Amino acid sequence: MNRRDLIRMNDEEIRAFLEEQRILQVATIGKDGWPHLVAMWYVLINDQVVFWTYAKSQKAINLRRDPRLTCLVESGVRYDELRGVQIKGRAIINDDRETVQRIGEVIFERYTGPLNDNTRQLVSAQAPKRVVVFVEPVEIVSWDHRKLGGSY
Repeated sequence: MNRRDLIRMNDEEIRAFLEEQRILQVATIGKDGWPHLVAMWYVLINDQVVFWTYAKSQKAINLRRDPRLTCLVESGVRYDELRGVQIKGRAIINDDRETVQRIGEVIFERYTGPLNDNTRQLVSAQAPKRVVVFVEPVEIVSWDHRKLGGSY
C-alpha cells in the first residue's frame, strides 16, 4: 500500500471530519482567470456541502459565469496531525426564497446555537439578498496524517 492510500479517509471519516470542522475555504474562478478565495460557514445536507452567500457577492457572480469551484476544509498544526478534505465540484445555485431561508436557519443554528425569534428575524432579513450554493462533487481528495502513527 502506498503512502497516499495510508492517509486517505473513507466516506465515514470524511463525513465526520466535515461535520466537526467549521470553516470552508471556497475558490472560484474570477473573470480575469485568477482564483478568488474566501472562507465560508457551511453545513452538510445529505452528505453534500452547502453554504449561502449574498447574490451579488463576487463568488456568486463567478459561479454564475463558471460553476466550477474547489472547496477545502483542513485542520492541524504539526505535520503528524494534518487532516483535510478537498472537493472539486460544480456549484448548483438556488435562489428559491423558502430554500434560502431554511438553509440560512440551518447554518445559523450550527454556528450560533438554537434559533430564537431574533435569529429567525435576522435570517429572514438576509434571505432575500442571498442564494444557496450546493457543491456537487466531481472529485474528493482527503488526508489524515494521524494514520501514519508519527512516521514520515
